[in-house]
Amino acid sequence: MASLREFMLKKGFKRIKLRYTETDHFEVKAFINDVEGRFILDTGASSTCVDFSRVKFFKLFARESEVKAAGAGATNMMTHVSENNKLSLGDWLEPDADIVVFDLSHVNEALLNHKATEVDGIIGADILKEGKAVIDYKQKALYLK
Repeated sequence: MASLREFMLKKGFKRIKLRYTETDHFEVKAFINDVEGRFILDTGASSTCVDFSRVKFFKLFARESEVKAAGAGATNMMTHVSENNKLSLGDWLEPDADIVVFDLSHVNEALLNHKATEVDGIIGADILKEGKAVIDYKQKALYLK
């Protein structure tokens, strides 16, 4: 019987390494507009997002959005949206990604309180659905197609 890795690669999926953080989250390296960042992989987050402080860093052109964000203990937060961004995880590429921009200081504060490192953003369900994601928890890997 083939391993999950062999099976997924044979089906055309790309394998992306994940890392467990001190807070038991998966962290993944991603590139937005060819700029590398550190992101939490969050299956419960509807959208991929970046902190306001990282807009220029990732070369985002963000405009105000009517949508309010909630999550990780915070609610009704103002958001911006940046459309048509190049997002890559390993060899997997989404050439037309929308990125939600909002205040992630509460997330990073929680990480720091647990002696973990801050992140630039969150990879959400939008990207996971687009890439037909399969997460191999045992081998700490994400497969996207």
